[in-house]
Amino acid sequence: MDERDETPRAGRCAIVGRPNVGKSTLMNRMLGQRLAIATPKPGTTRTAILGVCSIERPPTQIAFVDTPGLLTPRSALHEVLVEQAQLGLAEADVIVFLTESPSDTRGDKPNLEVRDADRPALAMLDGLKTPVILAVSKVDRLKNKQLLLPFLEAYQALRPFVAVVPVSAQRGVNLDALTKEIRAHLPEGLLYDDPEFLTDRPTRFFVGEMIREAVLRHVQKEVPYGAAVLIDRMEEGPMTRIHATIVVEKDGHKGIVIGKGGERLKTIGTEARQAIEQFLDCRVHLELWVKVIEGWTADPTKARRLATEGQS
Repeated sequence: MDERDETPRAGRCAIVGRPNVGKSTLMNRMLGQRLAIATPKPGTTRTAILGVCSIERPPTQIAFVDTPGLLTPRSALHEVLVEQAQLGLAEADVIVFLTESPSDTRGDKPNLEVRDADRPALAMLDGLKTPVILAVSKVDRLKNKQLLLPFLEAYQALRPFVAVVPVSAQRGVNLDALTKEIRAHLPEGLLYDDPEFLTDRPTRFFVGEMIREAVLRHVQKEVPYGAAVLIDRMEEGPMTRIHATIVVEKDGHKGIVIGKGGERLKTIGTEARQAIEQFLDCRVHLELWVKVIEGWTADPTKARRLATEGQS
């Protein structure tokens, strides 16, 4: 950024893209701390999550909005995810569309066309007048950098991007350049009086997300989408006491989450408790139960409730 430009600027920046492309990882890196959960599973992010990055010079506040992956809905839960992503787009001053570079590191012929999985996500941006920045991650996977140009041209043929920025969220590469491009499209003025303001979500939301992250890490592909978490009771103090229910949609999934002799549930609880303790900076007593709500991902009312639990 040009530190000679001291004009205060602030606004909302939605990070969008297909499922499992690294949106949460990018937001966490831009914030400099872990706010959104991230796992290798598509559909990990279920609601639009706000995280504010404040920069002293030049005075800048970027309210990043991490959104669920944009995809063609195939269930009531998918409909809720797309709805949440569209809510994140609605008030954005600028959008970062994230995709991955093609790869030739294994000697394979790289695909220089627009990724099929990106097309539904790009189509959902049609009609928006909001400026869109194309961020391309993992460019280190492409040895022949000359091939990057036709790849980018393929994307630019579908829609005009105001800028193209190669980045690496994992390595923190070129994030300053991305910040500079985002700032260029923000309105003048600041959004928040408190420079330490980070998010508008309540603590219980993040507690539920950390429990769900532990579940997703330990059930592998056995419980793909049908896991949600309800915080039944939370008493904050020197020792914070949390009672939570892991919701699954089949009896067989309940046994998978609990594991033989309850060992998997114990492991999930230990991992989640440690993450929550680090987040809250206090000791935590965590009790978990597992409950079956048959076919909740196919029921619009139940899917909306369980996917957005803890927002308010």
